[in-house]
Amino acid sequence: QVQLVESGGGLVQAGGSLRLSCAASGSIFRINTMGWYRQAPGQLRELVARITSGGPTVYADSVQGRFSISRDNAKNTVNLQMNSLKPEDTAVYYCYAGVLTYGSSTPVGYWGQGTRVTVSS
Repeated sequence: QVQLVESGGGLVQAGGSLRLSCAASGSIFRINTMGWYRQAPGQLRELVARITSGGPTVYADSVQGRFSISRDNAKNTVNLQMNSLKPEDTAVYYCYAGVLTYGSSTPVGYWGQGTRVTVSS
């Protein structure tokens, strides 16, 4: 019913920048929270940043001041601007959206397929 498609991952040197984008499509009535999570090899998936439809944001301590999340409610998109990247930011990044679909009374969480970010030292 709902698809999330990410783009923007890749290989970058430490200190560089990347911008991730995610577009949601399908039977969407409203999207509540959108966010980005990441999973490094051998590690659990962790929150990077999230943003509500009204704008408040939450960041992981490890990315505070370096990453910035934004969204376009009209286009159902969320972006993650990543600056001053470090090798420890290397991971697969997943887009997340809490979506209320038409005909439903309960939001459901959806995930993108993931986009790989590799930061070389």
